[in-house]
Amino acid sequence: MKSTTAVTEDFLDRISQSTSRFYPDYLAYQRGEITRRELMSRLPHIAMIGDSVCTGIHVSTPWATFWRARSRRNGDWFLNVDDSAQIQSVSKRLEKLTPLVASHYGGIGAMIDDDSDRLWLSRRILGTRNFAGQVDQLIRATRFPDLVLISIGHNNVDWARRSPRDELENAEGRLQRQRQEVRKNFERRLRNLIEHARKECRRVAIVVFGLVHFGSYFKGRAEAERRRAADRTLYPHLETTYKYLISFRADYRGNVICLAEMVNDELRMMIDEFNRELEAEDSVQLRYSDALATADLSRAELLHHVDGWHASAEGHNVLAEAAFRDLAPSLEFLGIV
Repeated sequence: MKSTTAVTEDFLDRISQSTSRFYPDYLAYQRGEITRRELMSRLPHIAMIGDSVCTGIHVSTPWATFWRARSRRNGDWFLNVDDSAQIQSVSKRLEKLTPLVASHYGGIGAMIDDDSDRLWLSRRILGTRNFAGQVDQLIRATRFPDLVLISIGHNNVDWARRSPRDELENAEGRLQRQRQEVRKNFERRLRNLIEHARKECRRVAIVVFGLVHFGSYFKGRAEAERRRAADRTLYPHLETTYKYLISFRADYRGNVICLAEMVNDELRMMIDEFNRELEAEDSVQLRYSDALATADLSRAELLHHVDGWHASAEGHNVLAEAAFRDLAPSLEFLGIV
């Protein structure tokens, strides 16, 4: 799947003001010295790498889910160009500071993958790109972004998938192996991204978000389950979740919470290690953010009314607020104030 890109709708009007930092570029465009495409390339570019947590998706029937995954590429906490969705996305909030170009590379079912991993047939049908594919796609883009946000790995904590019976009953060894595997694969992809960013002749900020707070999330999920038990017309595809994520079953949730915390610890330590390598580098800023990992998702209203799994519009607003609030150091580094 190609990325979804959106440009601030009134960017020409805004940069035509003499007080705009892009006013000299606008004058050059008016004189015909640069093209509209070249003018747009001089705006700040932001990009999102992620999974379904940062997409406006929900699961229902196979065909409807397929169509939604292939056609709906905004309406989420990062990118929303649909005013009817009532989501104040990160890109919308940033547009109050500066006109920009936002690109979304994330997709449903995306995982932090190993070199030997192949996409399952279902994910190929959905048009999914795993972490490696999204990083490669971003690197190949004509204009590398100034700000890269990364929120991926939620599918990697499905520890019960393909687990033998003995590991379902005693999962400690499996959790440790998955923790190490996620760390190894994430580090390889992130290094590729950083190395490319260092070649840019300008500042680049990269923010790695920790996985969402599954402890609070499962409280909201449990409330949705109680409501459905009392009224079967609610959350009609709530049970469909278990076809895709076995570990979301009540008996297995405790280890999902545990593994997500392990992964976040690894991400935090990994970023610290990379920053020691980048100590003398003044053009690349790399940060770990616990904004999503500490966001309170404990209310059923934050989950979609169809599947009780993915975020509702209100849920996306909670994630957008948390993510945006933690971007201040990155924006300051990029000179966006």
